[in-house]
Order: sequence, then structure tokens, then C-alpha cells
Amino acid sequence: MSTSPIPARLEALRAAMARAGVAAVVVPTADPHLSEYLPPRWQAREWFSGFTGSAGTLVVTAKGGGLWTDSRYFSQAETELAGSGLPLMKQHVAQTPEPPAWLSSELPDGAVVAVAGDSVSVATAESLAQRLQAGGATLRTDLDLPGAAWADRPARPAAPVFAHAAAYAPVSRADKLQHVRTAMRRAGATHHLVSSLDDIAWLTNLRGADVDYNPVFLAHLLVEADHATLFVDGGKLPPTVKAALAADGVSVADYGTAASALAALPDDASLLIDPAKVVVAVLEGVPASVRQIRGPAPSTAAKARKTPEELEHIRHAMRRDGAALARAFRRIEAGVAGGQPLSELDVDTIVREARAAQEGFVGESFSTIAGYQANGALPHYRATEAGFSPLAAKGLLLIDSGGQYLGGTTDITRVLALGPVTDEQKRDSTLVLKGMIALSRARFPKGASGPQLDALARAPLWAAGMDFGHGTGHGVGYFLNVHEGPHGIRPPVAGGPLVPLETGMITSIEPGLYKPGRYGIRHENLAVVTQADETEFGEFFSFETLTLCPFDRRGLEPRLLEPSERAWLDDYHATVRAALSPLLDGEDRAWLEWHCAPL
Repeated sequence: MSTSPIPARLEALRAAMARAGVAAVVVPTADPHLSEYLPPRWQAREWFSGFTGSAGTLVVTAKGGGLWTDSRYFSQAETELAGSGLPLMKQHVAQTPEPPAWLSSELPDGAVVAVAGDSVSVATAESLAQRLQAGGATLRTDLDLPGAAWADRPARPAAPVFAHAAAYAPVSRADKLQHVRTAMRRAGATHHLVSSLDDIAWLTNLRGADVDYNPVFLAHLLVEADHATLFVDGGKLPPTVKAALAADGVSVADYGTAASALAALPDDASLLIDPAKVVVAVLEGVPASVRQIRGPAPSTAAKARKTPEELEHIRHAMRRDGAALARAFRRIEAGVAGGQPLSELDVDTIVREARAAQEGFVGESFSTIAGYQANGALPHYRATEAGFSPLAAKGLLLIDSGGQYLGGTTDITRVLALGPVTDEQKRDSTLVLKGMIALSRARFPKGASGPQLDALARAPLWAAGMDFGHGTGHGVGYFLNVHEGPHGIRPPVAGGPLVPLETGMITSIEPGLYKPGRYGIRHENLAVVTQADETEFGEFFSFETLTLCPFDRRGLEPRLLEPSERAWLDDYHATVRAALSPLLDGEDRAWLEWHCAPL
């Protein structure tokens, strides 16, 4: 007999659906700010399905449903959905319909589908409504049925808000708001609503702790020509922060009044919104007379372009982060070699403790992925008390981790050879590294986008008949979200945006290779786009690698590297050694010197 609580929770949801006359409910992974990591109050998809991955969509009908997620989570989802009665629907796999197509095939004409308006963007809701209408169904966004059926639903988070120290915030709040207002005037907007939390934190030079791993706080921000209103739970703001906001023309209003303030806009107002970053519920009351101007939030691109001063802080944070990892990795390797009973859980603890000892450390930037051997083949694996593997003096340990520092956000993946590794593992690890090197040393013309560069990192794997199922790179914030837009490095998608890479943008470079049930490999550095040169053909950009931590040469096959690739790796290790040696001593420095020795 199943002991899963999920069937009972689904029964409660279906009862709420029946009372409302709704045939199906869509439960996305989202909150009123469309965050990647959700406060507990909005983790409805996890509550009703049991699936804990960071991406996925739950669909529930009167007698069925399913959980849609991508290839990063197939194995995890199959395990966590056991006993729920919900099948795994593998996204982006041939013959698997997406939720709108599946609903159209399952529901009768005239059926009503509901999605909570505070958990779906304007753009997504409009697309979903159109696709459902084509299949004879209608969409309602005014019902929060998961919330109604959720017993003991958590309250909104109430962590305090604090100022990002002036020493680390080289651009003032007033200057950032002025930049937005200039963009508003160009667009013909009198008002601009910002709901994405990292944009708000960046614009206001404030930080918080309402969302795990991301130093942001729940709020909406309404910017006008000479004034702005921050909608936030007032108890989170100390008097000094309120006074500083007021000095810059920013007033504070209760978080729950954002929708009513928008409903009170004057008839001649024009409101700039990013339809992909604002939820339906907050706009439902906006008068029809108010002209809505749709376009990207001006702060998003500005936030992505780090200033020279910010980059100096980030480089300093990278040195501290690299020193912490050197200490942690040495401790892990020595423990395994000495026969200590270490596990993946211990790796998480050791890495966290090493970072916590660093100046300016605030917290982790995401949950550490420590996958030994077969677990490394799960791209978003996480060891838990209920399931983890012990380490042994053989094979590969993949560690993907990151830190939040006052001066920057880090994200790095390394693969440690804990003992003998196979020739196949060495070959695969080297092919992945070749892809990383190819992209890291790329030069490209101004205007080039991530999707145009993605193939550089895949070509060595493609040549061997292999590939990986995730993007090659994502933007990274400045003491903000470890994943930020608008840029990214991923395969091109028909009709998808081609956001040009610009100087100051930080991206991860992280090709991988995963062989289920055996092992996984991913090499990851962060790099910033820099000016390379200018020729008669225009400006050309390149990448400056920011991450400072050696690769484990024991897991590589040097004979597969071209002379120029060997030179890149040796030069990188020389840079790492020079940057980190002054921060280390004793056995830790000896570990660094050994791992940074030339091939």
C-alpha cells in the first residue's frame, strides 16, 4: 500500500475543481514574480505532485493528469512520482505532447481549464488561452484552486531587507532609476511596472532573503516620471532603508496593494510591462483606457552589463571562492584516500564550510550538486538523507556549487578523480574539456548571440557521436540570481530570441556529458564578455575567464588535446596558481601547486 500523501492532496484539488466547474488545472512552477526558486507558499506543483525539481508543470484533470519536465529531471521525476498516480510526461521528446495539446486531446468541447493568475505570466496565459481555444476549451485565471485545496499553506516569507553596501554598489539607485526613466520616455510610457525580483533588487540597491539562494525580496516596483513606489511588506524595511528610499523619491506601500494601485492609474496613462515577467493577476484591474506598452524591462539588460567596478569585486570574490574550493577539494581527496567514510552529503558540508569562512560570504547561490559515479549522470542531482552514495577511492565525483558574496555570485563545476578511472571516462572528460576550451577562447563579432556560439562547445562531442541535453551557458547576476537573462548560450530554437552578447555580460560555459547509470561529466567556468579588437570588419569580442580553480588532470587524456588546447590549460592553471597561492598555505598550497602543474 502506498504511503504517499500525494493521492489525498490530488483528491482535495479535484474536489475544488468539481465545485468550481473546472475540468483541468494547470499548476506551473511559478510565483507572482516568476522566480526560478520559489518561496514555500508558491510551491504548489511540488505539494500536489511530490516532484521536487526546479522546473516542471503539473496538469490535473478529474481522473488523470501528468507531470511535465525536461531531460535534466527524468530519472528524479520517475522516482518521486512513484505512488502519486501521476505519469511522467517527458518534455521535448518526440511523441510527447505539450500540456496544451494534451489537454485539447483529453477534454471535451467547452471544458474550462484554470491556472492561478498569480502564477502565470501575461505572455504564457495568452498563448495558453489561444491554444486551448483552438481545441474548444477556455482558460480562467481568476481561480486559485491549488491554493484553495492546500491545507496549511505557508505564509509569505518575511525576511528583512537590507542595503547592498555602498562599497559594493558603484552605481547609485538614483542613476539606475534615471536610466529606466530615459527608456520609458523613449517608449512613450508614463509608468513602468517591474515585478521580477532581481530587477527590483538591482534597481533599488537592496537585497533580501525571501527566496532560497537568491538575495532578493518579494516586491513590485512602479516607476513614474518623477517618483516610484515600492510595494513590499513594510515590516521588512528598517527605518534607515525607508529614509534612503524616500531621499531618492521612492515611497513604500503595502505589498498587497500593487494591483489596486495599477487599477487606479489615470485614463491617459501608458504602462510599460514585460509580458514575460509580469503575472496576469497584478494587471487584471488596469483600466482599459490605459495604453499598455509591451517590451523588455530596461533594467534587465542594464543589470546584465556589469560595470568595471563590479567586475573588480567579482574577480576578488572569485579568488576567495577558488581558495575555499582548494581547501575543500583537498580535504575531500585526502579523506577518501585515507579511508574516511565520506559521502556525497559530506561533500556538501565540506564545501559549504570552506566558503562560509571567506570574507563577504552570504550564502550558497544554489543547492550543491555532489554526484558520485552514476549520480553524476543526473544533471540536477541532489543528495539527501533519504538517498545518497558513499565515496570510494575510484571513479569520478562531479561537484557543481556556487556562493553568494557581497561582491559577486559564483557558479563552478569540477570533476574530481577519486582514484583509478577508466580510459572511457578520461576520453569523455577530455572531449567535454575541449568543448569548454573552444568556447572559452572564441572571438566573435559584435552582435553575435549565445545560440550562434553554442555549437563551438558541442563540436568535439558531436564528432564522437555524443551530445548533452542542456544549455551551454546562462547569465549570472552580481550578488543576485545565479541564473539571469536576457542572454544565454544554448542551441537555437525556431522563433527564439537571439540576444546579442555585450561587454560586461557574465555567462557560464558548461558543456557536459551524461551516461545514465554510469557517470556524468561537466566542466564549468564563468566568463565575462570583453572587447577583443576592432578591424575593418567591425568590433570583435572575446571571453575573459573569471573562475579560478584547477581541473583534475588525473581524469583527462592529454593525448587528445591539441597543442593549443594544452597551452590554454597550462596557461589557465598558471593563472590559478598565481591568484590563489597567496591565499593558501601548508597542505592546501601544496595541493594547489600539484594540481596546477603543467601537463
